[in-house]
Amino acid sequence: MLAAVADLLVESGYDAVTVDAVAERSGVHRATVYRRWADVGGLLADVLAAAATDDWQPPDTGTLRGDLRAVNREVHAALTGGSPITTALIAASFRSPAAADALRVFWLDRFERCAPIVTRALDRGDLAAPVDHRELLVAATAPVYFEELLLRHPSDPDRWADLAADHVR
Repeated sequence: MLAAVADLLVESGYDAVTVDAVAERSGVHRATVYRRWADVGGLLADVLAAAATDDWQPPDTGTLRGDLRAVNREVHAALTGGSPITTALIAASFRSPAAADALRVFWLDRFERCAPIVTRALDRGDLAAPVDHRELLVAATAPVYFEELLLRHPSDPDRWADLAADHVR
């Protein structure tokens, strides 16, 4: 059923994601969907929760700059690649409080997974003093989201990673 939610969201947007449409797409009775999820927000939240259960870890390139560049390239690919599920889920979070909460939890998890970037940088001497890993990741990745999603302008993920790395050195 969660695959049906993601497919509908990508194909037709938030308004196409209804309990009836999910039931039809997944081949189950709508009562089955209602039994598990009270509304569309719950469905979207579970799609995001499922994404958070992957085994993703930040790349270890051997340098702070390289690690930030690698993360930014992954973000860029998620925003501009063939599957628009990332942007569709972000857009849906503006319409559904449950999806917004789930997206917030997803990002907090991703920030925590990126903490080793700072730890490794300190161990290698790439950083002279500890920095808040969340603030560093926001500084590196937020411009990519801003340019690609809000400005609809091609972003240079390496540029933003380099600026963030230079700022904390």
